[in-house]
Amino acid sequence: MTATFDAALLGQSSWLDSPAGRQDLHVTRWRGEADHTDGVMLDACGGPTLDVGCGPGRLVEALTRRDVPAMGVDVSAVAVRQTRARGGHAVCRDVFGDLPGEGRWHHVLLADGNIGIGGDPSALLRRVRDLLQPGGTAVVEVDPPGTGLHRGQARLRTATARGHWFPWAWVDAPALAVVGAAAGLTVLWATHRAGRWFVCLRRR
Repeated sequence: MTATFDAALLGQSSWLDSPAGRQDLHVTRWRGEADHTDGVMLDACGGPTLDVGCGPGRLVEALTRRDVPAMGVDVSAVAVRQTRARGGHAVCRDVFGDLPGEGRWHHVLLADGNIGIGGDPSALLRRVRDLLQPGGTAVVEVDPPGTGLHRGQARLRTATARGHWFPWAWVDAPALAVVGAAAGLTVLWATHRAGRWFVCLRRR
């Protein structure tokens, strides 16, 4: 998966094959600067923030410009290099492995569908809970209402490459509230802007 994702990060048109069909990836937006819609997530961060699956680092860069301490984590070395080239801090690691600041982060971001990482939102949110300090928040970008919770296999593709199938998940706001509660996280708010949907959860 990483090699195909790296090609996307370097600018190739790319998409996700999934049970729902082809889903185009918003690589141009990821590689650009944070926009007005990203502001929903950025405005929720007032202290040290961990961006899980940071990609090219637009959110880490934007938070750094706001003087908010931020770090990205991604399994792609290309993503980490791109984030650092923008002046952000990032590490090349798996979110389920050892990470700096465990239990002390004020905020964790799961943008651009990254709640699907690992194909098990319950496990991912339990990991997020452990990364957060008590009372810390997770801001999660979710699928549109009506999606529910679906687990399955997905595959990254570009015009020149096709990756292997890997586990992924799709979650909307009501489903996230249920999964989050089981993980020790309570919904603070949910909102949408410009066709994107967001939920903020707080660690109990």
